[in-house]
Amino acid sequence: QVQLIESGGGLVQAGGSLRLSCTASERTFIINIMGWFRQAPGKEREFVAGQSWNGGITDYADFLKGRFTISRDGAWNTMYLQMNSLQPDDTATYSCAAIRSITVGRSADHYTYWGPGTQVTVSS
Repeated sequence: QVQLIESGGGLVQAGGSLRLSCTASERTFIINIMGWFRQAPGKEREFVAGQSWNGGITDYADFLKGRFTISRDGAWNTMYLQMNSLQPDDTATYSCAAIRSITVGRSADHYTYWGPGTQVTVSS
C-alpha cells in the first residue's frame, strides 16, 4: 500500500506563488506516474498536471497557460507542483495521485493511490 502526503498549501495573495509537495511513503516501484488534481467547492475535480518518475512523460491542463510546473526530486519519492501567478480561481483543495501505468491520465479514475489533499486559498 502506498501512502501519499501533500504539503505546502496555504493562503496567498493574487499574483503570488506556492510550491506543493507530495511525498510517497517509500521509494516504491509500485508507482511510476504521479499527478496533481484540484477540486474547488461546488465544482468537479479536475486534472492539473502529471509526470512520470523518469520525467519522460509530462502533461499539463490546458487552462494553466504555463503558470504551474511539475517536477520530482532525485530520491524519486517526492513530486512538486510550483504554482506561479496564482489567481482566486486557483483556490481549491489540491491532491496528488499515483499509479503504475504507461500514461499520465487526466481522469481521476486512472489513479489508484490518493493523498488527503492540501488547501490552497488565493485572495484577491
